[in-house]
Amino acid sequence: MTRVGGLCAQTAATPRTTVLVMGRGPAEPVPDSRGALGTGTDSNGSGPMGYRYDPDLAPVVGQLPRRDLTDLTGTRAAVAAAATARAAVDTTGVLITDEVLPTGVGVRVYRPAKVDGPTGAILHAHGGGFVMCDVESSHPRNVELVRELGVPLVSVDYRLAPEHPYPAALQDVFTALEWLASAPAGLAVDPTRIVLHGTSAGAGLVAAAALLARDRGGPAVRFQYLGIPMLDDRQDTASIRRFTDTPMWDRNKAAIAWSAYLGQDVAGGADVDAYAAPARAADLRGLPPAYVSVMEFDPLRDEGLNYALALLAAEVPVEVHLFPGTFHGASMFPQAAIVRREAAEEVAVLRGALAPFPDGDPPSVAPSEANSRVGSLL
Repeated sequence: MTRVGGLCAQTAATPRTTVLVMGRGPAEPVPDSRGALGTGTDSNGSGPMGYRYDPDLAPVVGQLPRRDLTDLTGTRAAVAAAATARAAVDTTGVLITDEVLPTGVGVRVYRPAKVDGPTGAILHAHGGGFVMCDVESSHPRNVELVRELGVPLVSVDYRLAPEHPYPAALQDVFTALEWLASAPAGLAVDPTRIVLHGTSAGAGLVAAAALLARDRGGPAVRFQYLGIPMLDDRQDTASIRRFTDTPMWDRNKAAIAWSAYLGQDVAGGADVDAYAAPARAADLRGLPPAYVSVMEFDPLRDEGLNYALALLAAEVPVEVHLFPGTFHGASMFPQAAIVRREAAEEVAVLRGALAPFPDGDPPSVAPSEANSRVGSLL
């Protein structure tokens, strides 16, 4: 099993050293705000800081890739090199093509080699803080999902910030959704059973696409799978204030990423709409059912939990799971039992979401009037 999650996570190397966590010994080294390994002190260097990492994950914290968003060119090159260097992916039973839609949006299309009649389909958006990664980043896991679930999956190679700020990435994701809902030849897609699926920034994009689809009256979305979602540019939750030194992702990286996506003087301000940062949505009624996963020691934890609670308050069916002892990108370590449990749950949730409707007819959803700027986006 290959797991890819978080900041363009690739298959991790076998750890060479044992790292002890707080409560079991000295605090382990932790990344500083740029992702370089620090000394285990708190943000002002005044004392030790450690986290109760899952015992299976603690030894690998010191082996995590360093990602410096202040050097975006170098970081993108490192991500691309890691993708090139990984072991070949076993694609048995899966047909894969890279395509360019008539609108110019690039997609990678995964098809099961054997399909019996129209099936549901998955539209996937990769992570990377809006500023890095591409369809290669989530390629290994996408192959596994198609093989396990027996449905097509379309991975969107959306444009990246800061070269292409909001709403470019959302436009690309929504365009791919419209294309998939048109039941393109060769995919045998049931357009009433489309599941949106994203990780980190990609989860934020598919959450925004769900809002946009609701407010435009389509395409129909069956379900939204939001893995460790990046949803709130205001950065005012307890977790993002606290986790300034956590592995893979921290408050400083989030600030850089949101500024790149929305603009230096826009992020966190009053003029950000719900399609840019779904946590700002005033009305979540009528959205498709959702699954939200969060990691305990992740700055994005509380915005994911808050969004799940807001969906629940809006009477949207939602399941939320906090995985204890984990961090952003922990999914790249399948040797950890909790990561394998997360992966199995992902498959189970998606399988249920893709199943035919019990009575054969999808429920009708009325558009919301809460977000009035929809006409200006696409």
